[in-house]
Amino acid sequence: MIPDKAFEIFLVTVPGLEPALCAEVRLKGFKQPKAIPGGVVLKGGWPEVWRANLWVRGAGRVLARLDQFPVVHLAHLDSRARAIPWASVLRPDVPFRVEASCSKSRIYHSDAAAERIVTAIRETLGAPHAADAAVLVRARIDHDICTISVDTSGEPLYKRGYKRAVNPAPMRETMASLFLQECGYTGQEPLLDPMCGAGTFVIEAAEIAARLNPGRARHFAFEQLATFDAAAWQAMRAVKSSRTPAAGCHGSDRDGGAIEMSRANAERAGVAGITTFREASIAELNPPAGPPGLVIVNPPYGTRLGEKDTLGPLYQSLGQTLLRRFAGWRVGLIASDPALAQATGLPFLPGGLPVPHGGLRISLYRTAKLG
Repeated sequence: MIPDKAFEIFLVTVPGLEPALCAEVRLKGFKQPKAIPGGVVLKGGWPEVWRANLWVRGAGRVLARLDQFPVVHLAHLDSRARAIPWASVLRPDVPFRVEASCSKSRIYHSDAAAERIVTAIRETLGAPHAADAAVLVRARIDHDICTISVDTSGEPLYKRGYKRAVNPAPMRETMASLFLQECGYTGQEPLLDPMCGAGTFVIEAAEIAARLNPGRARHFAFEQLATFDAAAWQAMRAVKSSRTPAAGCHGSDRDGGAIEMSRANAERAGVAGITTFREASIAELNPPAGPPGLVIVNPPYGTRLGEKDTLGPLYQSLGQTLLRRFAGWRVGLIASDPALAQATGLPFLPGGLPVPHGGLRISLYRTAKLG
């Protein structure tokens, strides 16, 4: 990699959501993004890396690809790793670590591969190796092709920097944002989550409506790289893109503790003024004042034995309430069991592919405007 030339940047997402992430990346002005298995690849320089971390809501992390080459034995990997100009990317005074994965390749021992790269970096650059280092070099050997990248994000990007309180099995912010996008949400209409939990969907929607950058409240691993320009980064972060939302974002939940969590998280995210949360059951659900918008809901999945039988009435009640009281609204419902989704009686459009989440496969079920 030559520091001032364009290189490949890989934005990671959940398998099945690559087209949604690609659409977002294109909408954010990145040039010629391409969806590939596991994420989106584009070409750019370090400013594009910083911008992707700061701007893109749906990416789990951003990898800068340093080199790619065929490799069939560890000695070959060692020589190629030593040829990478590490000093142009890593700092000799900042600790690093290496993770490797091997698939369908003659090099099959990932720990041995990682050790060779660690030694190459240590002996050519002089940087210290540490198991808990924030700077991570990733090596992926697949079908005898080795791709070496540096993880520019550090902590996963779903960690926006505001959520200290979470409920069990929370929806990650990155996935929530892509589901909102797939529902056609742009921030120009009201939004309601009637089972809001820790407020993830409501807060993501409010940030979209207010046009707040998802990475505005956190740090990134690229700040510890040799390529980092603190003044340029501060100038990028200082650009004000916020707007006054056209409509509010609302959450309700029958659990008072969840409402307290949501309010605290919204306060830390800086969107308390454009979100409302109230304790309410599905039977008490009514549309907020104003024009119709989007209902987004992530009900319990029923993963334990017998739970699905007890959840059927909940899904049925939710569907009946929405059909009776929410004319003109669209609905996005996340479910792991098609039978539970259909128990709502809602007129779902043809669905997308299931995606992995917490050891399950979940799908987004969408409606057009309810009659």
